[in-house]
Amino acid sequence: MKTVDEMADGGVNYSVEAGIARIALNRPPVNAITPALIKGIIAALNRAARDDAARAVLLCSAVPGRFCAGLDLPPLIDAEPAAVRAILLDLYPGLNEAQYALGKPSIAVVNGTARGGGMTLAISCDVIIAADDATFGYPEIDLALPPAIHFAHLPRIIGRHRAFELLFSGRSFGAAEALELGLVSQVVPADRLDAAAHALAATFAAKPAAAVRQARAAFMRQNDLDYRRSVAVAVEDFCTAFAAPEVAERLRAFAARKK
Repeated sequence: MKTVDEMADGGVNYSVEAGIARIALNRPPVNAITPALIKGIIAALNRAARDDAARAVLLCSAVPGRFCAGLDLPPLIDAEPAAVRAILLDLYPGLNEAQYALGKPSIAVVNGTARGGGMTLAISCDVIIAADDATFGYPEIDLALPPAIHFAHLPRIIGRHRAFELLFSGRSFGAAEALELGLVSQVVPADRLDAAAHALAATFAAKPAAAVRQARAAFMRQNDLDYRRSVAVAVEDFCTAFAAPEVAERLRAFAARKK
């Protein structure tokens, strides 16, 4: 049985089929993160947590070649500090809590570009599977912003020195390098990405639900490593940096280039 519901909150599609919930970002052209989009993602994760028909969760994109380009920054240029803080509270601790309490395996399906906040979405999942033409990056430093949330998790995944190089160079890198670093779990040909992601989700979905829920909760506790406190600190670090005049100048230049 398949249920499909296009959620009205910010461009997120939710569907369930054969025990697999599919949460698809659908905000062309690049799935840039708005307050509504991140709230929609959190709402979909919370819905999947309550949905007994869902035994595994895919976080993916309905936009070809684009997973998520990160925060939609131009609208934030002249935003009040409270508005910037609000979206970060959702993107950082809000998303983390929704994933922490999900109770079933989650898989990020990276079909193309993932940058900045898009990396935050992917890394929040238990597993990342990527197309062979996917690209990744942390460009925040070029906008005079700290990639603060990534300070909390990336060194633990790939090591301190390699994490520093990626975060402070701001360079993009491909799926093969992401696999070598241990940042993604699998890399598959782009035309097989959906099939591979569903096959992995089906493997998880076939396991005893109660055992998976209990084991995942134990896994999250063992691997938390004070991460939840670090997420809260990242909000403060980003908000402090965002108030600097140089950030507004660089964001305006960025918006002009986009136009």
